[in-house]
Amino acid sequence: MNKRLFLVLLLFLSFSAFSQKTEISLISWNIRDFGKTKNGAELEKIAEIVRDTDILAIQEVVAGYGGAQAVAKLSDILNRKGAQWDYVISSPTNSPKYATERYAFIWKTKNIKIKNRGWLLDELSPNIDREPFLLDFYLNKQKFTVINFHSRPHDKNPESEIEALSNFVMDSLGTPLIIAGDFNVDEKEPVFDLLKSKGYKATITNQKTTLKRTCKRGEYLNYPIDNIFYSIDVKKIDGGVIDFVKLCNRIEQARKISDHIPVFLIFRVERKQP
Repeated sequence: MNKRLFLVLLLFLSFSAFSQKTEISLISWNIRDFGKTKNGAELEKIAEIVRDTDILAIQEVVAGYGGAQAVAKLSDILNRKGAQWDYVISSPTNSPKYATERYAFIWKTKNIKIKNRGWLLDELSPNIDREPFLLDFYLNKQKFTVINFHSRPHDKNPESEIEALSNFVMDSLGTPLIIAGDFNVDEKEPVFDLLKSKGYKATITNQKTTLKRTCKRGEYLNYPIDNIFYSIDVKKIDGGVIDFVKLCNRIEQARKISDHIPVFLIFRVERKQP
């Protein structure tokens, strides 16, 4: 190899290493009855809302006919917006009657890779109605794990499920770890103290994430129950919600998409020192 070609190659490799993506964006969204109830126009609106993220974690995918098809259709719509996406869908959760759902992940494949298709945490099914879905992701060969979780309703003791999941995380999983979902509990409640004592932080605080049925006195947001928790070796760059409603007169149309608004986290995985 001549000297000039060697220098060009060296510059190219240096530029490639420097230009590697290091920050990741993740959206967690409970999309109500995500399945056959969503028509093409509604899927298009969902795609426009999430198109700029790297990873989308969806809760409340319909377990029966239409749920998996809707995820595939959304992925196809996203593929036509300038980036390539892939997706995985969990098996139906082992849940009481009328509570069974699926989870889904959709992500951009340019920088983010997977080595398996994820799995439901079946060992938690005795304590959690809709056992969480876990998937390992890789960015620049750096592994991080995302758990997708939808707890039982607020009047059916979701706190016991959060406690069971927290204990499992402490005992069985290393970090970096992100827990994304609809917890049906405000992050300020004591049930999250175990996670917080181990360095986990909530992406949002004092932020309502569900939609009222009608807009009253200019207010259409209701309960602060959706969130994304991240471990100590995940560095938050930014986080918040995506309010796709904005105006009271849009509440009826917005609820056709979902009765929740998305939560987002932009983060960087901190590499452990050897």
